Amino acid sequence: MRSRPVISFCLLFIVFTAGNTKILSQEDKYAALRKEMVNKQIVANGIRNPLTIKAMLKVPRHLFVPAGLIDRAYEDSPLPIGHNQTISQPFIVAYMTELSRPSKNKKVLEIGTGSGYQAAILAEIVDTVYTIEIIPELAREASQRLARLGYGNVVVKAGDGYVGWKEHAPFDIIMVTAAADHIPEPLLNQLAENGRLIMPVGPPSSAQYIYLAVKKNGRIEKTRLAMVRFVPLLRSQ
Repeated sequence: MRSRPVISFCLLFIVFTAGNTKILSQEDKYAALRKEMVNKQIVANGIRNPLTIKAMLKVPRHLFVPAGLIDRAYEDSPLPIGHNQTISQPFIVAYMTELSRPSKNKKVLEIGTGSGYQAAILAEIVDTVYTIEIIPELAREASQRLARLGYGNVVVKAGDGYVGWKEHAPFDIIMVTAAADHIPEPLLNQLAENGRLIMPVGPPSSAQYIYLAVKKNGRIEKTRLAMVRFVPLLRSQ
């Protein structure tokens, strides 16, 4: 029996530049949009860490937003992901990643998984990311998405991130992607010596600032940095 030929189809995009016609695959299109995002929104605004830049160029942000917002995935703004939550602005993701000083031997705790984008950026650089999402539906979707994209070094849990993840502590990096009026004490206790915690601090209705907390000789040194606006850190009760 003669086998039938297998025909694969690829969505193509035609780009007209200076009188020349260039045909781009869908993958090339998004790679070009990521490059533009990194150049105009991230490098142009002072991000210099090469590992952070490489991760931002690689992770397909359009796969971490709702289907109806794919065309806006590389805009310079946060986007809604459902359940009154957002995926952060690309620059903020890069800024917080750079602040954390990630490297391949480090272990990360992330509070506020959301769609999983920040976890994926960190997972491109560090050894392991443990990430907690309080909304079960988002935790399940993020876990499935990250597994589908091959991020075997990310562990997702549905739960209250305020209390951290004690059984996997201490963490070299703790990143909180939701705002509260203080840094939770359990998270500071789970920070390793010389570890770095990055979190927006401030009430939802007022100014919030990124805080960097570093543990040195068992003591916490805090620095207030850029003004931001994040969704509030939710508690289980």
